Amino acid sequence: MLKRFLCLFTVFALALPATHLLAAEKTSNKKASKPEVIKVKHKPTPRKQPTVQEALMDEYDGSGILQLASSKALIVNQETGEVLFAKNTNTLTPIASVTKLMTAMVVLDAGLSMEESLTVSQDDIDTLKGTGSRLRIGTTLSRGEMLQLALIASENRAASALGRHYPGGITAFVHAMNLKAMELGMVSTHFVDSTGLNSQNISTAEDLVLLVRAAYEYPEIRQVSTTPSQEVALSGARNPMNFVNTNSLVRKGDWVIGLSKTGYISEAGRCLVMQAEISGQPLIIVLLDSNGKQTRIGDANRIRKWIESSYLPSILG
Repeated sequence: MLKRFLCLFTVFALALPATHLLAAEKTSNKKASKPEVIKVKHKPTPRKQPTVQEALMDEYDGSGILQLASSKALIVNQETGEVLFAKNTNTLTPIASVTKLMTAMVVLDAGLSMEESLTVSQDDIDTLKGTGSRLRIGTTLSRGEMLQLALIASENRAASALGRHYPGGITAFVHAMNLKAMELGMVSTHFVDSTGLNSQNISTAEDLVLLVRAAYEYPEIRQVSTTPSQEVALSGARNPMNFVNTNSLVRKGDWVIGLSKTGYISEAGRCLVMQAEISGQPLIIVLLDSNGKQTRIGDANRIRKWIESSYLPSILG
């Protein structure tokens, strides 16, 4: 009996550590399955603060020195030729879709029928910048409608089609563009296409004043380039498609604008040329190579405040 008791006691004693180890392992696993969560307070990303110059420009009330974000700029009185503001006016720069003002003049000078149908083809696809278009291959519009879309919405395929359907094709068209530039005295200007997508379309702020002055003499360009939007019936579309003016100042309607054209490619930055009346003065405004989507519009508004502030005393007097 004693022997049996001693055997049972020995078995129990040997089993006890294993039981404790198993229990400890379960406890350990239980703890491992629920790791301690450490809460970290994330600081909100601080908003980028504007530079002192940007803040001053945003708060500009028209008094003091005019500062513009555009790297090249020129403001000229259209009637007297007086230069009101100049910044890097002789610096050569790509002009992007400002090119389309010359495209429009060459088309109108040729006296071609505005009712003739032009068709968008593969040749009108932008292979330089890869930009899209709402004008599909095979779209047929009148030359007048193509001109409207090129000036209002800066439609590249429309501008390309206008050049291709010129007598002699695009080569003859570009030659006519450069000949016209020479006739206008734009000695620093050179064109290689009708859209402005090619960065080799170059000019200066001084030359572009001559371009705007000449384009202003065409009633069709004045009327079309200052149209806020235009509906055009496209083949295959149920309803007419609305094309809006690329210049938000034209769409806004609180400016007196006689001519307008925007432009953008990466090499040119944001560009804007206008004829506008401010404080009774007919002005030609050229803004080139501006960084940021709204900076050229901000520059235009600062110019307006500056002109209005400068001429307010004489008006009141």
